[in-house]
Amino acid sequence: MIAFIGSVFSPYYAWRGRHDPDDHVCINVALYGPSGHRWTMTERGRSAMRRDATQFRVGPSRLVWHGDRLTIDFDEIAVPRPPRQWLPERVAGRITLVPHAITNRAFDIDAEGRQRWWPIAPSGDIALEFTRGAMPDWSGHGYLDSNWGETGLENTFERWDWARGEMANGESVILYDTERRDGSRGLLVLHFDRNGRIVERDEVPYTKLGRGFWGVERGAHADPGHRPVLVETLEDGPFYLRQTIDTVLFGQKVRLMHESFSGRRFASPIVKAMLPFRMPRRAHYSG
Repeated sequence: MIAFIGSVFSPYYAWRGRHDPDDHVCINVALYGPSGHRWTMTERGRSAMRRDATQFRVGPSRLVWHGDRLTIDFDEIAVPRPPRQWLPERVAGRITLVPHAITNRAFDIDAEGRQRWWPIAPSGDIALEFTRGAMPDWSGHGYLDSNWGETGLENTFERWDWARGEMANGESVILYDTERRDGSRGLLVLHFDRNGRIVERDEVPYTKLGRGFWGVERGAHADPGHRPVLVETLEDGPFYLRQTIDTVLFGQKVRLMHESFSGRRFASPIVKAMLPFRMPRRAHYSG
């Protein structure tokens, strides 16, 4: 689930020169399970947004901090995804995240400090309850982060691979591997304990894992002598891949939630023209 202000992947925001971010807000919910996948990404304007120090609301969905926990009430329309879903479908429910710890460190992910990333809660307990949508309730481990930037991602990044995994004893690992348009490369290999303490690890070998259907490259990391294994592709688009990967890091087997992004593909006007089919815009909201 991603909450956007100045929706970074929005074609409408890009076509307006990325001005007035408050007029391009969105709640994206992606669900994967045995009953099929659901994808919601309806963009709305400023009349649909309310926010203050503890909550952020977009249309019928909202994020609220209650002391030590974050609750996310979502009520969105999933776009059709043939052949398993031919019609729009409403999905609604509540996500509750209780972080194990909150970190106080943000990282530059570009060479100039214009793109920033904060792993707010590297791990936490999460529960999801549905009120609409044919998905079972579940609970497990979760994660919370935030990205912000001063320029479009396609202006900064050639590509990136990002991954996060839950390890033994409540520890977690996050890898952020970027190739920038200026030719430089960045790699963060971060190991978190349950209290949120960060250890920056040395570089871990990278292995290419083959392209997606649309030709987007992807790769992952593993300890020397091991090879990451692609388990399942969850999203396969013209500029973005999301997948699960099994690997070995710091001597532990770990399953990663993994994403691959192509800035060059995302910069294409043809790709941006395709995006409204996955992320419609509602200009007005009352409620």
